[in-house]
Amino acid sequence: MQIYKLLSALLEYPDQELIAHLPELREHVAQSPDTDHAERDALQGFLAHLQSTPLTALQTDYVQTFDLTAEHSLHLTHHLFGDDKNRGPALIDLGELYKDYGVEVVTNELPDYLPLILEFTAYLDDSEATVFLSDAGKVLGVLTENLKQAGSPYVALLSIVEGRATLTRLAA
Repeated sequence: MQIYKLLSALLEYPDQELIAHLPELREHVAQSPDTDHAERDALQGFLAHLQSTPLTALQTDYVQTFDLTAEHSLHLTHHLFGDDKNRGPALIDLGELYKDYGVEVVTNELPDYLPLILEFTAYLDDSEATVFLSDAGKVLGVLTENLKQAGSPYVALLSIVEGRATLTRLAA
């Protein structure tokens, strides 16, 4: 499992299956060659939060955070366009990009849903992933800051995504 697949799974609505796999996820993160020390610490902290919180509380927090608070929406074009008519073409373009890479979207979510974007990003090599995510860098920064201000544990995950969405990573 690559870092993007893991982040995608962790940004989905928490369910019993996720909780059941926490020991394996913790082990994977501990041995992951594609994360740095800070990312591993952030992921382990988030996994510890999942493990120490009852599932119903996790689910309630998820809904409150992402579904009921527009500033925390995981639909990235919402942060750019809201419900403006210009959002439609952006969604179509993103869906077409997925098709160009041969990725078939089998979900009811819009193409700008961050877990779906991260699933797609997992198909890309590291340089392509960085360039692709950098296009959403400003939106990811706003979303990360909004979650930070709200004191959300999900800020740990968004901080990782935002950190990987910067072109300076390519120079390293």
